[in-house]
Amino acid sequence: MVDKEKIRKAVRLLLEGIGEEADREGLKDTPDRVARMYEEIFGGMYEEPEEHLLKTFTADSSDMVVEKDITFYSTCEHHLMPFYGKAHIAYIPDGKVVGLSKLARAVEVYARRPQIQEQMTAQIADAIMEHLKPKGVMVVLSAEHMCMTMRGVKKPGSSTVTMASRGVFLQEERLQNQFLSMIRL
Repeated sequence: MVDKEKIRKAVRLLLEGIGEEADREGLKDTPDRVARMYEEIFGGMYEEPEEHLLKTFTADSSDMVVEKDITFYSTCEHHLMPFYGKAHIAYIPDGKVVGLSKLARAVEVYARRPQIQEQMTAQIADAIMEHLKPKGVMVVLSAEHMCMTMRGVKKPGSSTVTMASRGVFLQEERLQNQFLSMIRL
């Protein structure tokens, strides 16, 4: 689990490092607030997606299932700054389906880790393939990265889109196009 005492000490050192008075009224409780926040926003480090993806239901249909516009918030592992956006998931069942909220929960597991978007996209697709065992899956993430908008190049409103395809989605362009038209990025 998260070591809150280490986080408190580190935040205090950070405040002192930028020239702040860590004991002033507005900052004296900040190390504790940040420690509690980190426990929440990095909670995915202590979860696995199978906790959510193993509860399935029998389904005769092999029609595409789409869950789109799943809002997520994550933290870039390069700058420890937020990136946030929408996840879109499609899969072709092979005898079983998962509750739709479970797809959103799987996204959260990976979003709540220090992360890069490209890796997160692949991890979600791989977890669904491994635990749900569909005929195929496709995951698209679209996100704004604060490390691009607040610092460096400073381009607010720019969006990064990543995509991962597995199984029949790799082989059938028709399925990819159908999914992409459904989410219309």
